[in-house]
Amino acid sequence: MNTIKYDTKLLGIFGHPIKHSFSPLIHNKALDLLNLDYIYLPFDIGSVNLHDAIKGVIALGVRGFNVTIPHKETIMEYLHDFSDEATMIGAVNTVVNDMGRLIGYNTDVFGINESLVKHKEKFIGEQITVIGSGGAARAVIFCLIRNFRPSQIVIVNRTEQRANNLKRYFKQKMRFENFKAYELFPPEITEVLKDSALIVNATSVGMHPDVDDSPINIRQAFNKKQVVYDLIYNPIKSKLLLMAESEGATVINGLDTLVNQAAKSFKLWTGKEMPINEIKNLLIEELNKTKKAVD
Repeated sequence: MNTIKYDTKLLGIFGHPIKHSFSPLIHNKALDLLNLDYIYLPFDIGSVNLHDAIKGVIALGVRGFNVTIPHKETIMEYLHDFSDEATMIGAVNTVVNDMGRLIGYNTDVFGINESLVKHKEKFIGEQITVIGSGGAARAVIFCLIRNFRPSQIVIVNRTEQRANNLKRYFKQKMRFENFKAYELFPPEITEVLKDSALIVNATSVGMHPDVDDSPINIRQAFNKKQVVYDLIYNPIKSKLLLMAESEGATVINGLDTLVNQAAKSFKLWTGKEMPINEIKNLLIEELNKTKKAVD
């Protein structure tokens, strides 16, 4: 890593909890590879301290930061401006400090699109199911409506009210009418899942260390015509993906999504292209170490 100097630029990530994040590893390695004079730090910030943390960003001249759970939506009230996709989604995962003016972006959309685009023809005019109702689910739904033209989007969540709120939000924002909302899990959900060309897990269920958890535990929900996409990247194959794969479904993990959204943030802050292949290989090494430690 480069020597920290008086004018080294500061980047970081705000969230709570934050210890699971691979973002410091990703960005510091990329900065080192490109010999850029920045440092990227994790900041564990609870909701009660978020506003003060934002003031600190401006006072200290922090160049930018990522935003993760639970701040992706609430942080918007403290920013000055937004990209179009962040405005439409109602969630921010990247902030750029432009001379004291904080601008919010949602680079998750780019990462999600890059993960799904090669399967695009399978989704056009088909039913898609999204599990979850937080900031990640918002980015997924925006990306699906904007780029993949499904016939219907089914939102499944622990509380049906939050799923309904999300349905109403996107009906108003994007004029997409064909939604259904379900609570986890009524009897009819198996057929709903089976009829979906794409199932997306936009929750943290099944993330390390809780690798034996899955948002779906019904093998009959999967089939060989489907794509099952889990935004989780640790483990590389979640229980959900292992189950879906065993039934013949095409599976996608969250690793490419993570790297591509990070690369988009990196470009916004530094103006440079992230060395994606090197970063992805680094992450695979780290994830394999985690798996061996658990085994």
